[in-house]
Amino acid sequence: MKRFFLILLGALAACAGPSAHEKGGLVPLKLDEAALSNAYAPRRIALLVGISEFQDPQWRNLRYSSKDAQDLATALKDPARGHFDQVRLLTRREETTRASIVAAIRELQKEATRPDDVVVVYFSAHGTLSRDGQGELRRYLVTHDSSYQSIPQTALSMDVLKAEFDKLPSRRRLMVLATCHSGSGKSLLPKELETELAGIKSGFYARPLEEASRASMVFAACDWGETAREDEGLRNDIYTHFLIEGLSGTADRNADGAVTATEAHDFARRRTFAFTQGRQRPSAEILEVGADPVVLSGRIDRLGRPELFSYNPRLDGFTLKVDGEPRAELPGGAAVVPGRRTVELTKGDSVLIRRELEVAVGERLPLEQLLSDAFPSRSLALMGGMFSFVDGRSRTELLPASPEVGLVLRLEDRPLQDFGLLLDVSGSRGRRTLELVPGSQVPFVYTRLTAGVGMPYLWRWDKLTLFGGPRVAALYLGRSFEVDAFTGGQHYFTVSPGVVGGLVWRLGERLELTAQAQLMLTYVVVDGRGQAVGFTGGQAGMGYRF
Repeated sequence: MKRFFLILLGALAACAGPSAHEKGGLVPLKLDEAALSNAYAPRRIALLVGISEFQDPQWRNLRYSSKDAQDLATALKDPARGHFDQVRLLTRREETTRASIVAAIRELQKEATRPDDVVVVYFSAHGTLSRDGQGELRRYLVTHDSSYQSIPQTALSMDVLKAEFDKLPSRRRLMVLATCHSGSGKSLLPKELETELAGIKSGFYARPLEEASRASMVFAACDWGETAREDEGLRNDIYTHFLIEGLSGTADRNADGAVTATEAHDFARRRTFAFTQGRQRPSAEILEVGADPVVLSGRIDRLGRPELFSYNPRLDGFTLKVDGEPRAELPGGAAVVPGRRTVELTKGDSVLIRRELEVAVGERLPLEQLLSDAFPSRSLALMGGMFSFVDGRSRTELLPASPEVGLVLRLEDRPLQDFGLLLDVSGSRGRRTLELVPGSQVPFVYTRLTAGVGMPYLWRWDKLTLFGGPRVAALYLGRSFEVDAFTGGQHYFTVSPGVVGGLVWRLGERLELTAQAQLMLTYVVVDGRGQAVGFTGGQAGMGYRF
């Protein structure tokens, strides 16, 4: 044992002492700061797909889809323009099948692993529509191997494409769809579907809602139901041609040295609209937080001019005026001269907002912020209505339908955008009678109080707001009897879940008419017996916004 301890002490001393061959000591390491910075710099990666040829002869070949992707690749790889680190181009037949495209996007998910990587995914191809196995109308990208007779089974669903795009770890991502689903231009529809859509009175069907994840952008060469066109004179898809033109620097509206995704899209959108004489209106689905994070060309090397912009659907169709001069049709934006400016949002002869603003160099102001500032988002309403238990037994044994008055406080866009916080209190007091035995009326005095909190979703159209969502409420009911057989009181208190819904009609900047109804489910004990009961109420009144 003594020998073991001597060997152990010797080994520890050898490890602690300096040695030219030591393994446990600290080794000085010199790091090149430039190399380290480059190793962690955001990468710029693009996947560009151009599909011009199709196996099924019923899909007519496209003239410029492959060239669209090649021309955009040239612009993005150019050190003086896009300076992208990696640009993958898919134009050959074997590269543009459904399986190959999905595999390429999944490979991209493994490459663009950092949140600040810039990722661009581009498609130039036919689009089409078809009903899936459940009969739902879906959008599809026509790949090289898509069959005209079995679109859902062979084409690439836009839902699948969007789901794969959303799996990209990057928070700075852009998808451009130079395609359409209108039945003309870069699109074909099955004959029976074309006949069905032609019979819809609106001329087309409802535009689908796109779910855009944080800092995610989806650009389309045309609006929903319109035609995306190729042009022989431009030798490109029209939108793609102007998108590439904007990357040369002409789309840099705020003059900061870089062309961002939204700047490039706005430039191409205006040029496309003018070139097609209004027949093709490129669209965008954007959720942008702060500055546009997707720089497509150039480098930001200075503070740019102030920008006013909106991509919120609530402001679509409005005109942005600065100092009385029309500057942009929304969605979109405009750069302005720094200083104090008069900003207006107009539609026709009506003015939605007119504000005096001080705008500074480098500032980017979302116009929906002006909307929320112009119209107070809090409201206090005095309401009157009726309260009632849902089932007849409860109305007979507990309380008949009774009038009520209350107050409702509504906070819009809290705790989340497009949600509201609804706080309400209501009550009533009076005399009623119960017919517990046929022909016998039992009088009593009641006091009822209800307090609730709800978090409804808000749907807003101009002056009208609809809301609906979950609600939790507390109910107190006190009854006092003074009859020969019994003198005394009963008290009930419950907390219950339910739903609330209603509408608001804005009369002006401050006043509004409002109405709401709620349905709750609770549990009470009556004469020693527990029972589940529902209660409801409906109120209407006048609110004041502040």
